[in-house]
Amino acid sequence: MIELLLPADVSSAATRAETVPDGTLFPEEEALIAKSVAKRRNDFATARACARRAMAGLGLPPVPVLHGHRGRPLWPEGIVGTLTHCTGYRAAALARATDVLSLGIDAEPHGPLPTGVRELVTLPAERERIGPPAPEGTGEIHWDRILFSAKESVFKTWYPVTGVELDFVEADLTFHRTDTPSPGSGDGSPGPAAAEGTFTARLLLTDPALPTTLHGRWRVEDEIVATAVLVRPDWRERDGM
Repeated sequence: MIELLLPADVSSAATRAETVPDGTLFPEEEALIAKSVAKRRNDFATARACARRAMAGLGLPPVPVLHGHRGRPLWPEGIVGTLTHCTGYRAAALARATDVLSLGIDAEPHGPLPTGVRELVTLPAERERIGPPAPEGTGEIHWDRILFSAKESVFKTWYPVTGVELDFVEADLTFHRTDTPSPGSGDGSPGPAAAEGTFTARLLLTDPALPTTLHGRWRVEDEIVATAVLVRPDWRERDGM
C-alpha cells in the first residue's frame, strides 16, 4: 500500500508478516536488540527486512541499518529513508539524496485513537475540521488516526533535516479526500475497497532548510492507515511531490 503514496523514484517495500526467519539481521543489528522483548525484536527485524528489499530496488547491496538519536535509522551515504511498523504492517522507503531531500512514512491500525490521545496530538482547529471521533465498528473513517499517522510522517521528514524535535501541536494539518465514497457509505466511510487523499501540514515551528508547508498523501485499506510526506532538494522551485 505504501508504494501507492510515493513517486516512482522512491523504492519501497512492505510486509504484513509479523516475524522474519532467523539470520535476517546483521550481527551489528542483533546487538542493538539483544535485550529487547519479542515484540520489539519482531518490529525491528521485519522493518529492516523491508529496508533491504528497498535497497535492492535502488541497486544497492544489503547493509546493516543501525540507529541514532531516538531510534532514527542511519542510512548509507547518499541515501535518505524511513521505516514504519505497526501490528499487521511494516514498510520501508528509500531514495537517493540527489532526488529526495527527506521523506517520512507511517502506518497505523485503522481505529479510533485511545481515550485522551486525540486532545494531546491535535490542535483545536484540527479537531474542528475532522469532526468528532467516529464510533468503532461503523465503517466510518477515523480521521483522528489518519491525522496522528500524518503527523508521524511529517516529523520523520522534519527531524533528519533540522535535527530539532517537532511537537505534535507544532504542525497544523488539513485533509482532502480524492476517492469517491461507495454508494450508501456516506462521506465518512472507506467503503469495501479503500479511501485515499492528500494533506497539507503548515509548520508552526519553521526552519530555513524546509518549506513552511509540507505535502503528503494518505490511504486507508484493509484496516490499515498509511501516510507519506516527501520533500525534494529543489523544493523552493517545486510544490509537493
